[in-house]
Amino acid sequence: MPVATTRIPGLLVVRWDTHGDERGFFRQTYQRGELAAALGREPELRQGNHSRSGPGVLRGFHAEPWDKLVYVTRGRAFCAIADIRPDSPTFGEVETFELGDPPGERIRLYLSRGLANSFLTLEDTDYLYDVTEEFRPIEPKPSVAWDDPDLAVAWPVGAPVLSPADRANPTLRALFPDHPRWAA
Repeated sequence: MPVATTRIPGLLVVRWDTHGDERGFFRQTYQRGELAAALGREPELRQGNHSRSGPGVLRGFHAEPWDKLVYVTRGRAFCAIADIRPDSPTFGEVETFELGDPPGERIRLYLSRGLANSFLTLEDTDYLYDVTEEFRPIEPKPSVAWDDPDLAVAWPVGAPVLSPADRANPTLRALFPDHPRWAA
């Protein structure tokens, strides 16, 4: 099946075969009906975004209030998805993927609202993401520190290039100090 669930509810992996020859390749990247079947609801993608980053740039963790469908079209990115929804059974858990050119995977990730997305570029990378809401400023922007010790992501670069905003992101524990996870 091209759409697979993960251990984090609302995080889907979309895989399609690549058909290539001497001219290049063709691949389908998603079908709305398959996403709807896996999500149990109809996704309504409303805006497309494209970011380009040089090697070693880290963006995130960001958890805007919309779903995202992400894809690396050029280059490679190490992606980490954290569940920061306080009522989720997988709160505080992380899944990682390498997306893009080999040795990465040509897959798409579908992140439901409330999941925090972060990616680290391993080379010059074009990162596309379609979202289910048109952009509107959100203050404060729901974000978590890239190096949060409770998330414990094994980033492949120790000193990434960060925006001032991402350097100032709080930890998950600071955002939810009374969460039952910390009592365990």
